Amino acid sequence: MKADVNILRKTKVKRRGQLRSIWNRYKRNKLAMVGLFLMALLVFFSLSAHFIVDYDKAIHQNMQERFQEPSLKHIFGTDQYGRDIFARIIHGAKISIFMGLFNVAIALTIGSIIGSVAGYYGGYIDGIVMRIMDVFLAIPQTLLAISIVAVLGQGVINLMIALIISAIPKFARIVRSAILTVRGQEYIEAARAYGTNDMRIIFKHVMPNAIGPIIVQATLDMAFAILSIASLSFLGLGISPPTPEWGSMLSEGKTYMRDYSYLVVFPGIAIVITVLALNLIGDGLRDALDPRLRN
Repeated sequence: MKADVNILRKTKVKRRGQLRSIWNRYKRNKLAMVGLFLMALLVFFSLSAHFIVDYDKAIHQNMQERFQEPSLKHIFGTDQYGRDIFARIIHGAKISIFMGLFNVAIALTIGSIIGSVAGYYGGYIDGIVMRIMDVFLAIPQTLLAISIVAVLGQGVINLMIALIISAIPKFARIVRSAILTVRGQEYIEAARAYGTNDMRIIFKHVMPNAIGPIIVQATLDMAFAILSIASLSFLGLGISPPTPEWGSMLSEGKTYMRDYSYLVVFPGIAIVITVLALNLIGDGLRDALDPRLRN
């Protein structure tokens, strides 16, 4: 009994040591730290949006204050309907970031199950599953999302379904490749010999040791999801007005961009900063989780 307790304690200490080592390597990447700071700032603003500026200012029309340039009263100015652009960007951040996070979480869960089953069992199961995934991968992800939204119709739910379906094949392929690198290791064979069932081996032993590339891809795909949300909304296939969303703000402001450039500059900067921050975080995690760069 005491021996088991000591083993458990050593395992916890080892895990804490690994996490600390990963964090130390991540901190050495200055650009990755900049990305983490920017992302933390965006998350803070999105979580506290209702405390920073009233939501009514983001959707309430005030034609007497339309097309007001940036000032102390309206930091980023107002749009063609007199709505405060700063309020729309802050509240739009909550929609874009958390929709991107939710889409990636669902797609990662489903893709991980599909990829782990295909990679672990191999054979005809792997062949059938991966050929189905190849059919979806043959279509560009954005084009696939546009096609699904065009079939299902405009709306938040349909947009999320389209983004999730278009992201699943990529995660399934990555998880499968990660599983293939570890499924033949000695500890997997030992777990099989001990009588451990397949699902426990996959989720308890295989997945944790293949989590590095999965985390990196999830971070990068979240940036792509946010960009896709903005792109589809810009094309009129995503979130419909008056809900504040960066892509729809660009779509509404493009008509007036020659005379009132701030209508598209500020939401465009918000998209660029968010996508850049997530890409910097993804690059930093890739370097920190790569065992070849530990020294």
